[in-house]
Amino acid sequence: MNDASGNFHDSSGAAVRPPIVWALAVVAGRVIDALYPLPFLPAAVPAGWLGAIVFLAGLALLIWAATTLRRAGTNIPTTQPTTTIVEEGPYRYSRNPIYIGMFLGLIGLAIGFDSLWLLILLVPFYFVIRYLVVAREEAYLEVKFGDAYRGYKSRVRRWL
Repeated sequence: MNDASGNFHDSSGAAVRPPIVWALAVVAGRVIDALYPLPFLPAAVPAGWLGAIVFLAGLALLIWAATTLRRAGTNIPTTQPTTTIVEEGPYRYSRNPIYIGMFLGLIGLAIGFDSLWLLILLVPFYFVIRYLVVAREEAYLEVKFGDAYRGYKSRVRRWL
């Protein structure tokens, strides 16, 4: 982004690292759940299997998205420059499939551990990702790629 002197820093300037925020949400949810269990599923629901399926779906989406970025020759970490707008693979349907994969992973863990706390922590996780990461990424991409990014943004939704 631009600093006060007008210099362009070639990265999104995301305030946090998304994998760290995700891991903190998981650890916090598990710790709170250990202290104050808050199950939400009926006993008849095969929580472990269902949670594993949702978690693996999120992991598969995340891997597909990361592989698509790598094949396009651009960087994945928010601290590194983006070199191109990617519109293939999952990026045809969402501008943020990696974060959707993280959301699904957290939901899968919430189901697998039958922990309402993990679902509750999905809300602050969403707001941190949306406002401290995605908003900065979008502003950066708009400055860096201009009309090319604005066109992509008009064709593809932020989430789903």
